[in-house]
Amino acid sequence: MKKISTILVLSCLTCSLNAQTIVNRNADIDKMVKSVNPDSLKSYIIKMVAFGTRSTISDTKSKTKGIGAARNWVVSKFNQFAKSSDGRLTAFLDTTTIKADGKRVDKPINLGNAVAILKGTDANDKRVFVVSGHLDSRVTDVMNRVSDGPGANDDGSGVAGVIEAARIMSQYKFPATIIFVAVSGEEQSLLGSGFMAMKAKKEGWNLEAMLNNDMIGSNNASETQIIDNTKLRVFSEGLPSFELDKNAKNIRQFGLENDGKSRQLARYVKETGERYVDQLEIKLIYRNDRFLRGGDHTPFVENGFSAVRLTEMNENFEHQHQDLRTENGIKYGDLIEFMDFEYLRKNTAVNIAVLTNLAKAPSMPTEVKVDVKNLSNSTFLYWKAPLNGTVKGYYILMRETSSPVWQKKFFTTATEMRIPYSKDNYLFAVQSVGNEDNESLPVVPAIGR
Repeated sequence: MKKISTILVLSCLTCSLNAQTIVNRNADIDKMVKSVNPDSLKSYIIKMVAFGTRSTISDTKSKTKGIGAARNWVVSKFNQFAKSSDGRLTAFLDTTTIKADGKRVDKPINLGNAVAILKGTDANDKRVFVVSGHLDSRVTDVMNRVSDGPGANDDGSGVAGVIEAARIMSQYKFPATIIFVAVSGEEQSLLGSGFMAMKAKKEGWNLEAMLNNDMIGSNNASETQIIDNTKLRVFSEGLPSFELDKNAKNIRQFGLENDGKSRQLARYVKETGERYVDQLEIKLIYRNDRFLRGGDHTPFVENGFSAVRLTEMNENFEHQHQDLRTENGIKYGDLIEFMDFEYLRKNTAVNIAVLTNLAKAPSMPTEVKVDVKNLSNSTFLYWKAPLNGTVKGYYILMRETSSPVWQKKFFTTATEMRIPYSKDNYLFAVQSVGNEDNESLPVVPAIGR
């Protein structure tokens, strides 16, 4: 009789778990996404191009030319938005002196990141989310500090996206804090992002996610001649570079080679971005960055933070790191005429959707465990409530070990759940869900007994 009852319970549970989970668009996020303006994005890039060169080693004193004028202008845009933010948005230029290194810095320079902080409304919520683009540009010779380097796409597009995100999001309130930053020094070996990442680690920021936008505004590829504005790449590291030696045994034992923090963030970007932005497929690229290259998320990854790179699907190397010229009928240079502002609109909207969903959600559930006390073909998960935010319930996420994305979601209002799927065959995680259906980042369970 006991055996029959158990079968009936599992059968009913299976029926319930197989019911479709419908995830709706949040009204505020949908409104923000639709507020992204291609004309505004274009106007920002026209202004940045007008500074001539934005090389990190260029003039910092001029009010009209060079990196100094450019970074001051970005701060002025942030301050413009701050006026209608009820005091929540503050902006400043965060500077440091970089010594000559005999490589890409030939004499001491004043490095400056243009920063805007949208302060969270919950004093107890210490979470921080960062979105960045790099303001500096370059031509063929990275040490050329005087020739015009328009940098319309690399990385005027990323900075324009950050500015537009600050414009829109500063009109709303979020429990957590969001930082918008246009870093300098990317082309001189990630100097500005390295400066910021080290500060975040030294000051103990509770930095849960960093989105680096680098070249998100061009839709075509050199050589292959592919033209497509319906795909966006997200790069994420697999095995964590930070303290890998300490974590390698558990990663290998539990089959978590594909479940590092940055990889989880990449999945979140894909699911959330595709939910809110139409006609866009987000492609997960399983490496930290492009082959043998790096970006401004890398210093954050190396300091133990979750960080990913968002980049256009097709790169055109005729319009990247090039002197302005025409050769054999080909026009070289990173010029505004080669950009697709509808594509840039969609990619900017992805950032806003992801940041808003994260900042509106409760924090992640705590002490998430999977029970291994007994051998079983079902899986029992249990956890504790998040430290911050009001919780409507939780999602149990599940996927096959070979799947790149989560395949099933099970909702519960409890802080435990048994599901009729074996932990031998599937991977699991748990998310907090707020009253407006905003989800936290997922947490992979530790071992519980």
